[in-house]
Amino acid sequence: MIKGEEPMGIAAALVRTSFLVQAVYTEASREYGLPVQQAQLICVLMAQPRGMGELSTMLGLEKSSLTGLVDRAERRGLVRREPDPLDRRAVRVALSPEGARVSGDFYADASARMEALADGVGPAERDRLAAVLGRLVRSNEVPMVFMEPKQQQTGTPTT
Repeated sequence: MIKGEEPMGIAAALVRTSFLVQAVYTEASREYGLPVQQAQLICVLMAQPRGMGELSTMLGLEKSSLTGLVDRAERRGLVRREPDPLDRRAVRVALSPEGARVSGDFYADASARMEALADGVGPAERDRLAAVLGRLVRSNEVPMVFMEPKQQQTGTPTT
């Protein structure tokens, strides 16, 4: 702890960090002309196409809300629906070429902004922070909404 700083409990630190991260994410999405949920959707789809049920779980949306979100993203040319090769009755949502471009640009920009939040933290503390937050996320089975670049290529978590 830095001299003169008041100690902060875990709950307060997590809630305040959540607000900070959400504010940065919202600002980035606005600059790309994306509602936050569309930005989340295209980031989730960077790794691979996903079924509607999977997207509903990952994004925490009711299926009716998700359908509207996908409809709006499809009208903007960011995503497309395609048949599920494993179940002809189902569809998957995939990024369109424009969606892949926008998601890549948005992801790079939002990632840089998130990294900048820790500019005042030394390298060793940054590594510890990333390790602790990574364990917290993995132990609570948080959906893979925003992945590291290596994860985007494989769709699997890095350790």
